[in-house]
Amino acid sequence: MFESRRDAGRRLGEALSAYEGPDVVVLAIPRGGVEVGYHVAEKLKAPLSTVIVRKLPLPDNPEAGFGAVAEDGSTSFVAQMRRYVPARAASAIIERQKREVERRIAVLRKGRPLPEISGRTVILVDDGIAMGSTMRAAVMLCRNRKAGKVVAAAPVAGPSVAKELSRAVDDLVILVKPAFFRAVAQVYRNWYDVGDDEVIRFMQQRERYASQ
Repeated sequence: MFESRRDAGRRLGEALSAYEGPDVVVLAIPRGGVEVGYHVAEKLKAPLSTVIVRKLPLPDNPEAGFGAVAEDGSTSFVAQMRRYVPARAASAIIERQKREVERRIAVLRKGRPLPEISGRTVILVDDGIAMGSTMRAAVMLCRNRKAGKVVAAAPVAGPSVAKELSRAVDDLVILVKPAFFRAVAQVYRNWYDVGDDEVIRFMQQRERYASQ
């Protein structure tokens, strides 16, 4: 169990300590991944930014998803879920989530572009990996932008998803892989939804540190 995202982020940062260096950048997936990513970036003395990726929710069960779309349009699907969503409904959902991606870029990143990642080691951080589509879409974006090395990192993931994701990245760092994995929240004693204001606060704190 992790006490909080702060606890998980610090422990994840320790596990990633071998990556400390001038060519590393941490990209956190909002919203929950930003607090974890903040503490990873702090440990690695690395710049922190957000990479905006949105889950594609099932029409009749928004808590579950059939894929995810990243800010460059990279889209990852969960095959066993995608076949249950009609093409027209899927297209409408993708368009709605692309609009939300644009909103989050404007609000969470103040409209700024992603940092230059070509040739750099990118550490993608989330607070947990459930079905893996969100992280896969982020990985696709990094590949499209010619990242030198892509590392996916999270405090928790299911064993089967971790095994599948490991094939798509250069390195995968997961702290715990519960045999009976139901939800990311199960490994956190203090779990809460993260709002835009908290994401902005963590990003501002990191920016102040980097400017010192």
